[in-house]
Amino acid sequence: MPGDVTIRVERSLAGISPERWARLGGARRGADGYNPFASHAFLSALEESGSATAETGWLGHHLLLEDSAGDLLGAIPCYLKSHSRGEYVFDQGWADAFERAGGRYYPKLQSAFPFTPATGPRLMVAEGRDPAKIRPLLAGGLRQVADELGVSSAHATFIPEGELPAFIAGGYLHRTDQQFHFLNPGYRDHDDFLDTLASRKRKTLKKERRAALENGIEIDWLTGSDLTENIWDQFFAFYMDTGSRKWGKPYLTRAFYSLIGERMADDILLVMARRDGRYVAGAINFIGADALYGRHWGCIEDHPYLHFEVCYHQAIDFALSKGLKRVEAGAQGEHKLARGYQPITTHSAHYIAHPGLRRAVADYLEHERREVEQMGEILGEHTPFRRGERQQRDSESDE
Repeated sequence: MPGDVTIRVERSLAGISPERWARLGGARRGADGYNPFASHAFLSALEESGSATAETGWLGHHLLLEDSAGDLLGAIPCYLKSHSRGEYVFDQGWADAFERAGGRYYPKLQSAFPFTPATGPRLMVAEGRDPAKIRPLLAGGLRQVADELGVSSAHATFIPEGELPAFIAGGYLHRTDQQFHFLNPGYRDHDDFLDTLASRKRKTLKKERRAALENGIEIDWLTGSDLTENIWDQFFAFYMDTGSRKWGKPYLTRAFYSLIGERMADDILLVMARRDGRYVAGAINFIGADALYGRHWGCIEDHPYLHFEVCYHQAIDFALSKGLKRVEAGAQGEHKLARGYQPITTHSAHYIAHPGLRRAVADYLEHERREVEQMGEILGEHTPFRRGERQQRDSESDE
């Protein structure tokens, strides 16, 4: 670090005031580029609710870059982790190989929004500061802290592409993966979007949406003051039922939902499916400056196509109604292609301290990046858009 700046580690968001954190780019509601997962409200709720804590393997290790006067120049949301669960960028194979060779992979440093596979700022620069100057200092600070702790590695997952140069210049390895996002070039409504699809695909989606609402299913959008404790009780039951089957032990506690309902209700959309006067399924979404972020869903009744309706079609409807530019529907899921979502490359950066492990991982990532690129091209040929629209959208997604 240059002599006029320092990196300081804060073990909890509780040690950083919401007002101070809100000075960071992407963290302030109402600002350009606002990402709800970068907010103090979201990150502190994870810690205070017992969802992301030392006991669950997510010990806060947030890095603050300050000048000699103590002014905040930038920060990195970061955790000292004893496992690789809840990250959605899988490095367990690296850990197994390193430990079979006699190394110790955990603990490691992880810059991420816990349990949230959404791209957002990791090298968070204070408003009014030059990102070109601050980001390299932050990337270097993360590596410095990793070395001082003696941990095997430091990872920054789901990073914006604009942060890549600072990480790569700092000696990090570049990893790519694929997600599926809905992109809105300015549709007037859902019918306007459907008009861009091939005829057969358009008819299939209309039929699917009608089928999802059979058996008396009705859909409600709940946000703001709609998010009562009773509603959270019902949604948490959905989350626990589905999460227990998917992960064995769901990551989020009931208290987490109360806290985000209290602190950021206007940034939350619950899409809830109702039958015979009671809710039977729902999906939670977070609302950013220009994007809707779909997170998880759950149900206590199974109905054909209801998952697609609640998670994907309704998210598109809401985004179009609010003029949002995209819907990020979470990790994985090639089934999203048929519903108008497109393959998008995601990025992460990895500092590996051990030279031998670093060489092995670098070789693996070189091959993986080529495979991800090739798969993206293949998947891009299977979107439901008419050919002319598809070519135009491929061009836009590359920009």
